[in-house]
Amino acid sequence: MTNPLSRISLKNPWHLLATGFGSGLSPIIPGTMGTLAAVPVYLLLAQLPLFLYMLVVIVSCVVGIKICQVTSDDMGVHDHGSIVWDEFAGLWITMLVVPWFGLSAFDWKWLLIGFVLFRFFDMVKPWPIGWLDKRVHGGLGIMLDDIVAGVMAGVSLYLVGLYLGWL
Repeated sequence: MTNPLSRISLKNPWHLLATGFGSGLSPIIPGTMGTLAAVPVYLLLAQLPLFLYMLVVIVSCVVGIKICQVTSDDMGVHDHGSIVWDEFAGLWITMLVVPWFGLSAFDWKWLLIGFVLFRFFDMVKPWPIGWLDKRVHGGLGIMLDDIVAGVMAGVSLYLVGLYLGWL
């Protein structure tokens, strides 16, 4: 059986984006490495006006369906661990709390808690995330569970900030 990774090339823009600029190729915890690679991009996005930040996130989710579908098809495997574009979008959704409330994107506590919350929801997959992960396939399925994980982590981040008096 051919290794699915041998079927992708970082010279292919779909593959480059799907693997989070290569971060998903990490031999250990590729999803976490992909989320970590999304942080610098988030720090840039958070400098945009809120409307543009939200537009970029929406476009990244919609285009992400195609990015993930093409790469998954090329690899011959559904939702291979190296496909981490969904983690990028999920983190950006989680961190929407920060620009929404006009907070500093460089305040480490928001970024750390948001990162941990997103990884928690993405890995544990509580309902409805796990349900979606099992039932929705293709590029939409790859993206959808992380979009929902991002929303759940974002709501949790807001609640943590509220509870701890950061808001």
